[in-house]
This record gives sequence, structure tokens and C-alpha cells, in this order.
Amino acid sequence: MARRSFEEPEREALRLAALEHIRQYGDPVLRTPSERVEVFDDALVAEVHEMARLMEDGRGCGLAAPQLGRLRRLITVAPYDDGTVHAFVNPEIIEHAEETELGPEGCLSIGEINVEVPRYLWIKVRAQDLNGTEFEAVIEDFAARVVQHEIDHLDGVLIIDRTTPEERRAALAELRESLLPSA
Repeated sequence: MARRSFEEPEREALRLAALEHIRQYGDPVLRTPSERVEVFDDALVAEVHEMARLMEDGRGCGLAAPQLGRLRRLITVAPYDDGTVHAFVNPEIIEHAEETELGPEGCLSIGEINVEVPRYLWIKVRAQDLNGTEFEAVIEDFAARVVQHEIDHLDGVLIIDRTTPEERRAALAELRESLLPSA
């Protein structure tokens, strides 16, 4: 999930460099469901560190392994102001609020597009940590939105799939326009 920010040229260069590693809309891997992570080792820890760096440099608050071309059920999120990165391995939503809230979302894999997406106000997630230990967590508010967004990536679902048909059409038109060569 992307945060919008307008910063100095050096920071923008870092953002653009990070986006070079992140798969963009149209890449089939973004529509492919991910496989469970079975091996918990130093390579997994290194992958999480890389994801956290790219997420931060890209000005995101969440990143899923498929966005880097890896069809693994692994996400990193940093939804709080303190910037702490949390990794969820094999996450699944096991319970959620009945009520949803509509809110704007962007995505590191969909350019500068933002659309309104309904999300549950709170969720209960079951996942594993980097050692393979299973845990459950109740997540609320913006953090719940970010985690739902990233879990969607693990299932091949994008924000344009969750928005209204009108917003989807507008977003796709904007994407097509952004992909056209400049005159």
C-alpha cells in the first residue's frame, strides 16, 4: 500500500529506484495466488529486510512478496507513525468486524492511482513469525486496512477489484494514459 508524499529530489530518486523492483499493474504475478512459506531460515529474514527497505524507500506502508515477483505468503507492514515494520508469514484473516469503512488506498504496484476501498474496521489474523511460531493478532483501524490490502495481494486481488465499477473505470483509464508515451 502506498503513502502519498512530495519530497526533495534525493528522496524521490530513492522512491523511483525502489519502484524499479516492484512489479507493476499488468504483470501476471500480481494476479497469481501465493504458496505457503514452509522454510523459516536466514533467507526468509533477509527477504523481510529487503521488503522493509523497498517499502520504506518506495514510501509505502505495506508490501507483499508477490509485488517483488515471489509467490510466497509473506507481507511486511509499517502502518504506525513509529515506522516499526511487522512481518506476517502465511497470514489469514480468521475473524472480522461486520462493519466496513470506505477509505482511499494507493498501491506501490499501481502508480499514482488512489481509489476508495471498503475494508473491515478490525480483523483477527492468524500468521507465523520469522521463526515459524504461530500467533494471532487483532488489528484495528488504518493498520487493519493495510493488512487486508497486503493479504489481498497474496490472493491475486488488487484495489481496483475492490472499488466501485465507476472508480475502477476511471483508475484504468488513468493507468492507460500514464502508460502512453509522452508526445
